[in-house]
Amino acid sequence: MTKSNPNAGSPSPAMLNPTNHCLAFIDAVALMSFSVSNASRDELRNKVAIVAKAAKIFNVPTVVSTVSTAAFISPVFQEIIDVYPDLDAYVPRTSMNAWEEPGFYRAVTSKNKKKIVLAGLWTGVCINGATLSAINEGYEVYIITDACGDVTMEARERAVTRMVQAGAQPITAIQYLLELQRDWARTETVPAVGELVQRYAGIFGLVLHDISHKPVNCKLLTALREISESFHPKP
Repeated sequence: MTKSNPNAGSPSPAMLNPTNHCLAFIDAVALMSFSVSNASRDELRNKVAIVAKAAKIFNVPTVVSTVSTAAFISPVFQEIIDVYPDLDAYVPRTSMNAWEEPGFYRAVTSKNKKKIVLAGLWTGVCINGATLSAINEGYEVYIITDACGDVTMEARERAVTRMVQAGAQPITAIQYLLELQRDWARTETVPAVGELVQRYAGIFGLVLHDISHKPVNCKLLTALREISESFHPKP
């Protein structure tokens, strides 16, 4: 892998960047979110928003897919629609394992990316099936675990364990965003990243928003240190 700086080390090939992967949302829909127990609906939707908007900021090729039948239909989270408003581009399915659905399989594999990032509902069914199947065909799969949800903690934990044992890499929404940004010297995306985390990432968002709009100074560094120490008090 080419170094961005000849005087520094090379990033791991396991790391994500804006051009080496595609993102797929599977069944991130309102109806299924009501049975999620590992996070509140607001928390889940905030994480989905971070992921969707991060992908938009960094121009990551993205697929949105939902189960769509006469008996089972529900709107996709508004946070996804806000970023990807062309509902006709969404991939409908009947299969719980999206990888077995020709439309989804074609949509994802046509991106020509060996790394696939997944988020959606439920972790132990739709995410699990697509993950295991994609890995079996030689893809590297990353699961954004806090942008996924399941009906019980047991179901979620067993699913994540199973996928990781098969070779999947678990990450979080903020981790995904910051891995794409990677370097604050990449100033063209810093304001958008700052706005995104200010809205959806609590105190970290407020601090990063400050960084993205002002030169870093001693006062800000002091504030960052105080925040860090509040989470890790000295003995």
